[in-house]
Amino acid sequence: MLARTTLRSARTVGAARNAASKTATRSTSSSSSGSSGTASPWRNTIAGSAVTVAAIGSLAGYYAIFGRPAHAMTPAEEGLHPTKYPWEHEKLYKTFDHQALRRGFQVYREVCSSCHSLKRIPYRTLVGNIMTVDEAKALAEENEYDTEPNDEGEIEKRPGKLSDYVPSPYKNDEAARAANNGALPPDLSLMVKARHGGCNYIFNLLTGYPEEPPAGAVVQSGLNFNPYFPGTGIAMARVLYDGLVDYEDGTPATTSQMAKDVVEFLNWSAEPEMDDRKRMGWKVMAIGSVLFGLSVWVKRYKWSTIKTRKIIYNPPVNPASRNPSTARVDTKISSGR
Repeated sequence: MLARTTLRSARTVGAARNAASKTATRSTSSSSSGSSGTASPWRNTIAGSAVTVAAIGSLAGYYAIFGRPAHAMTPAEEGLHPTKYPWEHEKLYKTFDHQALRRGFQVYREVCSSCHSLKRIPYRTLVGNIMTVDEAKALAEENEYDTEPNDEGEIEKRPGKLSDYVPSPYKNDEAARAANNGALPPDLSLMVKARHGGCNYIFNLLTGYPEEPPAGAVVQSGLNFNPYFPGTGIAMARVLYDGLVDYEDGTPATTSQMAKDVVEFLNWSAEPEMDDRKRMGWKVMAIGSVLFGLSVWVKRYKWSTIKTRKIIYNPPVNPASRNPSTARVDTKISSGR
């Protein structure tokens, strides 16, 4: 019995020594990891700084190559910058004024159509926006269009239909140049989108003809001075004068009123789908806002049990992991009989 008790005491002392050696090893490893941990923040700082400098350098190089605006001409050659006006139809919650569109189309027919074409506008697009179906049909039938060749190869003429496009005043570009002293009148279908400044540029161009060129201005022969046109020399003379058109609704036909109406009509011809696009955009924003709110609520509802829970870990107590400096080895010696 005495030998058995002595053997148990020896085993307990050996376990205490092993625990002490393991604790010393852990303290050594923790000190080494602490020293490496103090060194790692410097490395992370240097790496982050290098990445930041590289990103800033890349952005600066990209801006130097592609970011700066490229001008095709000098400000003197570009012309006077047009004055901005608060166009109602350009606002997000506004649509085209269809009375203004009708008046603008009248100005185009009576003034502009003698030189400028409107090749991309069919008569069917005028229905519901500018005129009724009967008015559009009557307007289309005023012009004649070529038919398909018959059995003998001859092309006959037929009255226009709603599917036909607004005819051009000239047969080809050569005829247009010959009738305008070598200048080619541009097509007005997409003119608002094709010119820098859009509606403001065209309005200022139509109303910007002075009575006499300013002192010192050089105007070439056959051109007219207009400060808003690039180079200030334009082949088109002033075409809008007070009282030039008799509006059907009785609106006074001043120069600015006619310019405003025809500019709004040209904006419609360049973007006939703008009203539908705005309407669809408001619908998408309304539905998207509701769906976004529902998605936020569902996310908070589904994740509430996970994000509000609390996890506590209680490790088991191991006598062998105690510090040997404070731990006491309990030995029990029993007396043998």
